[in-house]
Amino acid sequence: MKKTIENRDDLTLLVHSFYAKIRADKEIGFFFNETITNWDEHLERLTDFWEMNLFAVKKYNGNPIAVHNEVDKHFDHRISSNEFGIWLNLWFETLDELFEGENVETMKRRARKMGTFLYMNIFESRSKV
Repeated sequence: MKKTIENRDDLTLLVHSFYAKIRADKEIGFFFNETITNWDEHLERLTDFWEMNLFAVKKYNGNPIAVHNEVDKHFDHRISSNEFGIWLNLWFETLDELFEGENVETMKRRARKMGTFLYMNIFESRSKV
């Protein structure tokens, strides 16, 4: 029986495991590897984000919409729904490998909504260029 997601340590394991897959992915890894200069800091920030998202702990301070729009611009607007689909599939895969329970399903739903929201914002920001 797998463990449930109960605390920050669980989220740290999830985020680190997930981004190890992202970094190694042949289709989308370069977006991350060419953009992120301090992986330790980035993983800590993403753990803060998911801790806020799942447990309402107010540690995260950032603007994911602006960041993702800048990354898309840097890569000549090449980010598509395909890249978000790969990201989401790896997220689901990592969650299912490590954990089970209600919080897994909650994190899947929130990631799906977040991915859709971020991609729609990227798409809209392109029309303003």
